[in-house]
Amino acid sequence: MDHSSTLPPLESLRAFEAAARTGSFSAAAASLNLTHGAVSRQVARLEHWLGLRVFQRQARGVALTSEGQHLLQRTQEAFALIADTSDRWREQRGAAVVRVSAPPSICSLWLMPRLEALEGPEPMLRIVLQAEHRRVDFEEEGVDLGIRCGRGGAPGRISLKLFEEWCFPIASPKLAALVREGAPERLLAHPLIHDSDAAGWRAWFSAQGLDYRPRPQDRRFDDYNIVLDAAAHGLGVALARPPLAQEQVASGRLVRVDERTALNPVAYWLDRPMGAPRPAAETLSRRIASEAGVTPETIAAFLEAEARAS
Repeated sequence: MDHSSTLPPLESLRAFEAAARTGSFSAAAASLNLTHGAVSRQVARLEHWLGLRVFQRQARGVALTSEGQHLLQRTQEAFALIADTSDRWREQRGAAVVRVSAPPSICSLWLMPRLEALEGPEPMLRIVLQAEHRRVDFEEEGVDLGIRCGRGGAPGRISLKLFEEWCFPIASPKLAALVREGAPERLLAHPLIHDSDAAGWRAWFSAQGLDYRPRPQDRRFDDYNIVLDAAAHGLGVALARPPLAQEQVASGRLVRVDERTALNPVAYWLDRPMGAPRPAAETLSRRIASEAGVTPETIAAFLEAEARAS
């Protein structure tokens, strides 16, 4: 039993309090906008942390043990104290709320310009974005959908390819004037900028019959947002990854310096948990797929896929 933290997990306490208040994991799941399994795992996690049982499982619902009754009283007192003393923004929840996990670059460069269209018209949705690079546990964390860059479907979830990238080199207007036109190897005279994966540059040079390996003068950043900012400030040549770089190129902040393109080996994927999606998540899935140009038949197959491991 790991007591490296002196406090029990907050998400587990929330699940415990909801289950104790409603008398069942199913009702708690509905009130928290989670699945029954997620609530059950959070309660099990809390019991493991405490080293004791807080519920007696019954044929219909659950009943508190004596230890659970004591914990419920203290938990509700603590939650009331937090509610009375904290004026922080409280995240909206409800049937129309859809939680989406995606890398920061996808959130700001692809989702944000489309957020108004994705949330409405009827039925109106409320999208909660989680900007992160890590792979989340959909059920454990109550996340409905995920968008990621990858080379294929992810195990344990249902995946839909949204779009691919035909990349081309871009630079600031000042650096572009120095790069000019010519053979592809001329770009190697300048620092090249890439994110955590240099596969795009390798693919572009390979399509031109050249081998590329990152060099000391090249620059690497963890997120594509920073890649574009670095290129706009003249720090080197980057690859435009449509449609993420579309607005920056259209505005003239970044300029195309070579007409040759190459297919990036990674693509964009929409992921969802196994099982039938909630109505709001299904609606948002259709809207995201439509914005990405996915056919109605393909999105229908994605939503109707059986709950089975990939």
